[in-house]
Amino acid sequence: MFRYITERLGLSLLTLFLVVSITFLMLQFLPGSPFNDEKLSEEQKIILNEKYGLSDPLPVKYARYMGNVMKGDFGLSFKYDKQKVSDLIIQRLPITVKVGTQALFMGVLIGIILGAIAAIKRGTSIDHITIIIAILGVSVPSFVFGSLMQLYLGVVIPIFPVVYNMSFMSTIMPSISLMLYVISSTTRFMRTELVEVLNSDYILLARAKGLKRSVVIVKHAIRNALIPVVTIVGPMTVTLLTGSTVIEKIFGIPGVSFLLIEGVTLNDYFVILGVATFYSALYIAVIFVVDLLYMVIDPRIRLQGGAK
Repeated sequence: MFRYITERLGLSLLTLFLVVSITFLMLQFLPGSPFNDEKLSEEQKIILNEKYGLSDPLPVKYARYMGNVMKGDFGLSFKYDKQKVSDLIIQRLPITVKVGTQALFMGVLIGIILGAIAAIKRGTSIDHITIIIAILGVSVPSFVFGSLMQLYLGVVIPIFPVVYNMSFMSTIMPSISLMLYVISSTTRFMRTELVEVLNSDYILLARAKGLKRSVVIVKHAIRNALIPVVTIVGPMTVTLLTGSTVIEKIFGIPGVSFLLIEGVTLNDYFVILGVATFYSALYIAVIFVVDLLYMVIDPRIRLQGGAK
C-alpha cells in the first residue's frame, strides 16, 4: 500500500510540473502584454517590460518563475496595485469554497439518496420521475437555473438577494444553481451502478442466505455502488470549490473564477498563471485523494497495492 501511495504521489507531482510548464509556455505566445495602455509610450512599455523581467529570454523567465512557484510565490499582479497573486487568491477563495461546499455536500447527499431510491424502486413512477429530474439537471445549464431563480425568487417574489452581498442568504441561489448538476450526475451514476449491483450474484446469494433486504442494500450493495460516484465527485469537487465562472459572474461573486476572468481580460500574466496553477494543484490533489478513497471503498485495490 505504501508503494501504491508513493507512486500516485510521484505521478501527481510530475503531472502538476508538466501542467504549470505548458501553461507558462503557452502564455508566452499570446498576443499583447500587461502594458497595452494607449497612454503609455513605446519607451515606457520597454522600461516596464524590463523592470518586471518580461523582456528576458524565455529560459530565464521560465527558470525564475518555476523557482518562485516552488517557494509558493506566484508573482505580482500588474493590475491590482502590485499585490501578490497568492494573496489575491487567498482573499477570494473563502466565498468560492463556501458556495461550492454547500452545493457539493447537499448535491451529493441528495443525489445518492435519489439514486438509491430510484434503483430500489426501478420501473415504478418514482423511478421515472427521478430519471426525468436527472436528465433535466444535466441538460439545462446551471446559469439558466440561476437566471430563472434571480427573476422569480429575487425580483418577482423577493425571497433572496439578487446578487451576492456577503450574507448567507445571498449564497443560497448560487449554491442551488451549482447543486442541480451535482444532484443529477450523482443520481444517474448511483442508480445505474446500484441496479447492476443488486442483480449481481453475491447479492442474490446474501438474500438466499436469509439476510434482510435492507441489510443487504445498506451494508453490501450501496458500498460497492459508491465507487463510480466517488469517481465523478472528485472532478465535481474541484469545479465547485474553484467556482463556476458563469455563476460567479451572474451573481456578482468576487471569487477565484472571477479573478481569472479579470486576469484574462487585462492580460495579467501572473494572475492567469497563478490561478491556473492553483486550479491544477487542487484538481490533482483531489484526484489523488479519490485514488486513496478507492482503497477504502474497494478492498481489492488495497490488497493489490500492498502486494507490490
